[in-house]
Amino acid sequence: MSDAIANSKLEEQAVSLVEAAKAAGADAADAIAVTGMSLSVSVREGKVENTDRAEGNDVTLRVFVGKQVASISSNASDDPAELAARAVEMAKVTPEDPYAGLAEPERLLKEIPQLDLIDPREVSPDELTKTALDAEAAALAVEGVSKSGGAGASWGLSGIVLATSHGFVGAYQRSRSGFSMTAIAGEGTGMERDYEFDSRTYWDDLMSAEEVGRIAGERTVRRLNPRQLETRKAPVVYEPRTARSLLGHFAGAINGASIARGTSFLKDKMGQQVFGKGITISDDPFKARGGGTAPFDAEGTGAEYLNMIEDGILGHWFLDGYAARELGLTSNGRARRSGSSTSPGATNLTLQAGEKTPEEILRDIGEGLLVTDLIGHGANGVTGDYSRGASGYWVENGEIAYPVSEITIAGNLKDMFLNLTPASDLDERYAVATPTVVIEGLTIAGS
Repeated sequence: MSDAIANSKLEEQAVSLVEAAKAAGADAADAIAVTGMSLSVSVREGKVENTDRAEGNDVTLRVFVGKQVASISSNASDDPAELAARAVEMAKVTPEDPYAGLAEPERLLKEIPQLDLIDPREVSPDELTKTALDAEAAALAVEGVSKSGGAGASWGLSGIVLATSHGFVGAYQRSRSGFSMTAIAGEGTGMERDYEFDSRTYWDDLMSAEEVGRIAGERTVRRLNPRQLETRKAPVVYEPRTARSLLGHFAGAINGASIARGTSFLKDKMGQQVFGKGITISDDPFKARGGGTAPFDAEGTGAEYLNMIEDGILGHWFLDGYAARELGLTSNGRARRSGSSTSPGATNLTLQAGEKTPEEILRDIGEGLLVTDLIGHGANGVTGDYSRGASGYWVENGEIAYPVSEITIAGNLKDMFLNLTPASDLDERYAVATPTVVIEGLTIAGS
């Protein structure tokens, strides 16, 4: 698929669209083409429920007439001249946007780095089916698991081509594979379910199907017969799966678009202590086989490794060209394509590990809540107020005592970040990576 993306008609189409837009009267233009193919299989109770294969090619042209902008999307077979003419006419009747524009020519990448984003191995439907069935069988073999909630496996390839009227033409491709298993334990109103999953750039980097199934089954059985808690304040420990949501809230709060709109609770915190001393949160666009790794951003510019938080101090916003111009700053190459427009965002965002193991963290708190599942969104980006439904385990004498459910965790993200301590078990499989974390003094609302 490498040659099919890098040298395909998609690249020709993107360049042709940009040239056609200039010929139709646009002052500037860019075109982004996306191609992909995917295979997925889902199974339940030992039988294949669904097999899906999808392929697609789409291209989006964005044109600028002065400070007026419009975009149009189609498949790769449409006539470039016709699309460009329509887009230019659309732009002429839109309001001016003072911050609209392409990346400045001096910021465009001159040399595109070669990154380890493509697994040369193509996974067959039979392999996907066997993986899903093996994961399900491993979960059902766990004592206490009563039935399967379904298992699935998928493999896909995608490619990006970007061309701009400022002279940038670039292409890259990536692969992604993964599988999951959901197990059910108990009967009737006492039924519980949980899951495990894994997703990687390379198929051979995945956990084994048997391990994923076993973990799903064991997690499910541990949830049986949960209790409710009385309302109280206590330390709350988030395992990596749930801690990623905290890093997601942080990423949203330092998004340049939110800062420009004044809708972030961190809008006045640049250069100030946001997390505790010793805390580092990095964003690495070149992380090997990372879920957010890319050689260039959605504007054709490069990004550098940044410590968004260093020793607890906020050092950067996520900025694309638009947000940077609005704030009077310079983009740091974090543009992402969202439909026809760009918006800033993270690449591979990582809360760096601390020194203590999760077991040491539990022993240190003595009594508190270990959160393994969160419900709802429950975070106010403007004020930082935080309230989410949760389930997990109550900890006594530094050890897990019993499962709990139907509780709510409440606090304010400004205080939560300052009182957050990371453990040593960093889970680096995904674009948002965290270890286990503990936060002191949260309100736990129960019965």
